Amino acid sequence: MSAFLATHTRTHSCGALRAGDVGKHVVLTGWVGSYRDHGGCVFIDLRDREGITQLVFDESFDKAAHDTARELRSEWCVGVTGEVRARGTNVNDKMATGAVEVWVKGIEVFSKSETPPFQIEDSIETNDSLRLKYRYLDLRRPKLQKNLITRSKITSVTRDYLGKHGFLEIETPFMVKYTPGGARNFLVPSRLNPGQFYALAESPQIFKQLLMVAGYERYFQIVRCFRDEDLRNERQPEFTQIDIEMSFVNEQILQNMMEGLISTLWRDVLGIDLKLPLRRMTYAEAMDKYGVDKPDLRCDLTLCDVTAGVKGSGNRVFDGVVESGGIVKCLRVPGPAERLPRSVLDGLNDFAKSFGAKTMWTRVQEGGALPQIKGISDQARNEILRISGATTGDTLILVADKAKVANATLGAIRIHYIGDKLGLIRKGEWQFMWLTDPPLFEVDGTEIAAAHHPFTSPRTEDEPLLDTAPERVLARAYDLVLNGVEVGGGSIRIHRSELQDRAFKALGITEEERRAKFGFLLDAFKYGPPPHGGIAFGLDRLAMLMTGAEFMRDVIAFPKTQKGSDLMTECPTPVSKKQLEELFIQVRPDLPGKP
Repeated sequence: MSAFLATHTRTHSCGALRAGDVGKHVVLTGWVGSYRDHGGCVFIDLRDREGITQLVFDESFDKAAHDTARELRSEWCVGVTGEVRARGTNVNDKMATGAVEVWVKGIEVFSKSETPPFQIEDSIETNDSLRLKYRYLDLRRPKLQKNLITRSKITSVTRDYLGKHGFLEIETPFMVKYTPGGARNFLVPSRLNPGQFYALAESPQIFKQLLMVAGYERYFQIVRCFRDEDLRNERQPEFTQIDIEMSFVNEQILQNMMEGLISTLWRDVLGIDLKLPLRRMTYAEAMDKYGVDKPDLRCDLTLCDVTAGVKGSGNRVFDGVVESGGIVKCLRVPGPAERLPRSVLDGLNDFAKSFGAKTMWTRVQEGGALPQIKGISDQARNEILRISGATTGDTLILVADKAKVANATLGAIRIHYIGDKLGLIRKGEWQFMWLTDPPLFEVDGTEIAAAHHPFTSPRTEDEPLLDTAPERVLARAYDLVLNGVEVGGGSIRIHRSELQDRAFKALGITEEERRAKFGFLLDAFKYGPPPHGGIAFGLDRLAMLMTGAEFMRDVIAFPKTQKGSDLMTECPTPVSKKQLEELFIQVRPDLPGKP
């Protein structure tokens, strides 16, 4: 047992002391950061999760403590007692505790540390693989500790807000029935049921709807979800949702409740007051003006559709695309021309290639001339100028292609090419919006699929179109978008059996498939389901945006790599033949990593 801890209890964190504490006797614990030996005095920055305090070991003040301090090294874990003194004219404005220091009278070394593989500080350029291998050291860095502290505040504020508004926190199963379609599931073999498997839940969707049938009215859960998908910066195989469902609501009621949650988070966690209600924008408007369904409103540039204006224009590219059912989309970048140099414009096609598109651009000259667009009629030229609102000195960037390609290409150029290069994205703003009325189905030729899930309700006015024109049906669905990132999404659910049957028919899901995938939910819906709807917020994405983290892994304690592996624990790993036999699994002998 530590003699120090038997007689001393920590009085302050390493980030707590201020000028008003001068003269106090304090007890601190933490890790040795920077170390400076000036002979008669040793200066050490002691660090814990709350901050840093400078310690002074003066030979004339306490020789024993001074002698021990000269042996200390980086990342040793220690406890100290001492007196708080003012730093006088040597105040360090970069530290919250920079007005004071602690003159140490006693110290105990709890444990020593080997030399870390990298420095424990924020401004390091260390290989990501090395940081993940020694994640427990990486997590000592102040920036990551601040991120995880903020994430913890987000969850505690969320629980408090929802609890005060009558929501019950109810757990749902992780191991569930596998249903084909949607995201790829992780499978878990059942030893007690040979040859059968559970799936790890990709969301609690069906169970939270069953809780509404069961009469719980307001449910939430901060829940882990699992998807076996290819990874990227904002995606992990296991992630966390703030999952919510409410009975007896419409879109407005639910969105108002969620705006209360978001505004409470921003106020209590970030100290920022949001203006409510949040902006609403239909899917059609978002695609028309911004080319994407999650527009970043921190940039004022907008797109316009000039298809009707260039029909029969005489330009071979425009006419060919319009005749084949495509569109011509335009992005106007206000002048002067020097603002957008030729070197930037010449890189547009390379950027557009990843979207399978080509671009053309032109400067607007005196008299409205568009010299870079060849063979265009005066009427079409005038229509482009009218629709885009362009004047002399402006630059127009155009994409002629299928609607999906043209929108995606120009939407990305607006933010990730022009917006970034010209500094048009206003930093420090929180631009929220609700995206509403998206399509209920995704239609590709003769193929039709649910844009969200098959329980999303169509708009009431669109119900007649389910049987005749499903591609025109809009959904009672909504996404919450923040600075171009979807942070939450949900919908009002179908609760009427007749309407659910029509939705299944539109999707081409047979009676046999319905029973196999959703039989227990459909059975439950025979017993008086209430009108209900819900939403799920991505906790990892919220935390990433609220902390200003560049990568999602910087707000997750123990993340996986882009190949889904954990470099610290070295998993996944092979398992023994005996373990596989217990699970009635045979492995092909040619597979890598076989036991």
